[in-house]
Amino acid sequence: MYQCELARLAASIVRMSFQVFGLPVSRGVAIGRAVLVASSRVDVAHYFVKDERVDAEIDRLRVARDAVATELGALQRDLPTEAPAELSALLDVHLMLLHDDTLTGATKQWIRERHYNAEWALSAQLEVLARQFDEMEDEYLRERKADLEQVVERMLRAMARGPASSYAPAPGVRARDFAGEDPLVLVANDIAPADMLQFKRSVFTGFITDVGGKTSHTAIVARSMDIPAVVGAREASRIIRQDDWVVIDGDAGIVIVDPSAIVLEEYRFRQRQSELGRERLARLRHTPAVTLDGEKVELLANIEMPSDAVVALEAGAVGVGLFRSEFLFMNRGGELPGEDEQFEAYRAAVEAMKGLPVTIRTVDIGADKPLDRMSANELRHEHALNPALGLRAIRWSLSEPGMFRQQLRAILRASAYGKVKLLIPMVAHLSEVLHTLEALARAKQQLTEAGRAFTAVQVGAMIEVPAAALMLPTILRHFDFVSVGTNDLIQYTLAIDRADEAVAHLYDPWHPAVLSLLSQTIRQAHAAGKDVSVCGEMAGDPAFTELLLAMGLRSFSMHPSQIASIKQRVLLTDAKRWAGQVEKVLSADDPEVRCAAVALALASAQRGASLPVA
Repeated sequence: MYQCELARLAASIVRMSFQVFGLPVSRGVAIGRAVLVASSRVDVAHYFVKDERVDAEIDRLRVARDAVATELGALQRDLPTEAPAELSALLDVHLMLLHDDTLTGATKQWIRERHYNAEWALSAQLEVLARQFDEMEDEYLRERKADLEQVVERMLRAMARGPASSYAPAPGVRARDFAGEDPLVLVANDIAPADMLQFKRSVFTGFITDVGGKTSHTAIVARSMDIPAVVGAREASRIIRQDDWVVIDGDAGIVIVDPSAIVLEEYRFRQRQSELGRERLARLRHTPAVTLDGEKVELLANIEMPSDAVVALEAGAVGVGLFRSEFLFMNRGGELPGEDEQFEAYRAAVEAMKGLPVTIRTVDIGADKPLDRMSANELRHEHALNPALGLRAIRWSLSEPGMFRQQLRAILRASAYGKVKLLIPMVAHLSEVLHTLEALARAKQQLTEAGRAFTAVQVGAMIEVPAAALMLPTILRHFDFVSVGTNDLIQYTLAIDRADEAVAHLYDPWHPAVLSLLSQTIRQAHAAGKDVSVCGEMAGDPAFTELLLAMGLRSFSMHPSQIASIKQRVLLTDAKRWAGQVEKVLSADDPEVRCAAVALALASAQRGASLPVA
């Protein structure tokens, strides 16, 4: 067991403070101890378990260890007599690592102290030991890391095969329940949407990921939680260790590891200032969103789960502009929610909004949001070279007609309990539109035949593909309203993978082509007498509020945490004066610079304006 003894020695090395740079995606400052979600060749679930489940998780670990020991023993016994002696010696090394207390004993500590599920605890300890092996000077010892990884992989697979692998995450269990007084920040190579949904219920004070862009899923959820985040930090998850003290500067995109006392005090001061700013904005919660020139503006909320509707109301939202229904389909071990389960979820959100409208988007699965369950078509899609251009959103729904009609029936049934609007994602072809409307008509017929109550719902299309924006007059003939998903519209217009940090610098919402498509969509929708909203990240970014108002937009949908800051900008904007500047901004070589100049000029002209406070 000399390998792990040397690893313990290497762990005693004291490191100096250092910085990691990435992309700022959610503003503010977070300070806490690092919790690593290690990347592994075996995909594992990450969740917290309750006190009463700790012993059972440790038993799962023990059963997996014993199963692997049996496997390795059988392999050793069955070696042919002519096999090289090195093979038997290698199996001896694997058995030694398997029973070494620095692997299984320390893994038990992760379960007992942090309440990680067994798979997460094992992969966390693998990360700790692997880094210690990397720091060894002896090449032979460094190479033993591969043996350790193989042993852990065997244990993870053994747990996946066992009957206990179906244990579900404990609802409502939070990181802070087991973290003591220390705040925690999450560090990972990437965070799967399914894991992100679970972590959203936890109380992490910030996120750091190696990959991702400003509109990657991790970034969007971090903003929805209103906590600082840095993505695209490349090697962060490899060089930051478990329990390192970390400062996340969400404004500058900087991560400071093991900060000095002076640096810590500076950032704690900034934290306090940020909290005071949020408290001031919270006073606007019940103030109507009306521009200086009297234009009423609708500020809606984007939500992922029915429970988010309560948060939306508390933030002052006047409705839900985007209910991302795909999150009901995740973290389910491959089983899709049935019609009744979906209906109960949609009804809960509708009733929670107390008569305010709820726009439910049909499932947007694919690209960075895969399902646990994979059909033959989906398996082919998973390995596609360009998943963002593959079988996703409405394309996937139309390829699964039974599932799609089931969801449509559930949404229609929820309409009997409040105002429901239906939103179709990623529309690009007229044939898709017609097939979708046929499926909806069939779902209505089935409910009528079954005697199920439902009411009329407005049906809208998401404008996320340039083709949809360019053929908008045709699309508008078939829909009651449109909602612009700027995240994907930018991605597809500029041919930029918004989750790829290597090209993240080219993802530009200020690009003239993007602004032109956006302005054209708003103008044409108004000309057709149809409602138009923006539900992408641009709607919640104060830098775009005045310009969107100038384009004629009067309906913004964003994460509840962003509503107050957007409302403040609305209250200080004279939309009519801004409207005269739209063409100059759109025709500028650098619209961002031009827009900033216009804002400065108009602000100088209205210095006497005061901000209403409730």
